[in-house]
Amino acid sequence: MIDKKWIGHVLPPSEMVLDRSRLRFFAKAIGETAPEYTDVAAAKAAGYADLPAPPTFLFGAELDSGTTYQLLDLLQVPVAKLLHGEQSFSYHLSACAGDTVTVQSVIDDIYDKKNGALEFVVKTARATNQKNELVAEMRTVLVVRN
Repeated sequence: MIDKKWIGHVLPPSEMVLDRSRLRFFAKAIGETAPEYTDVAAAKAAGYADLPAPPTFLFGAELDSGTTYQLLDLLQVPVAKLLHGEQSFSYHLSACAGDTVTVQSVIDDIYDKKNGALEFVVKTARATNQKNELVAEMRTVLVVRN
């Protein structure tokens, strides 16, 4: 069983510089066809400072930094038992190419169902830009199969 002592634990911050080519690649990978996600002129015409980060892109900051794997090590959860249960986003500002986004996460809850056959880790995160403005809030639910 995952020790509930980790509820409230703050994970190390993850920083990501948003790069145009990576934003374009991600937009294409998710099937985004709106021109403002791949064409700078279209993005600026739509009111963005540069290419905007496509929906769900910010989720990758902790994956890139290794923080997600640090979390699994901390909780002693083998990757083979892990399922991605849920992901939600609340957006406050656009993040665009050239921005530096910092994601700070905290473990909000740990609980189980089916007499411990399934354990759930709820993690919330705040993504801020280089001006320390709130860009997005994210919620992740990880499921561990025992």
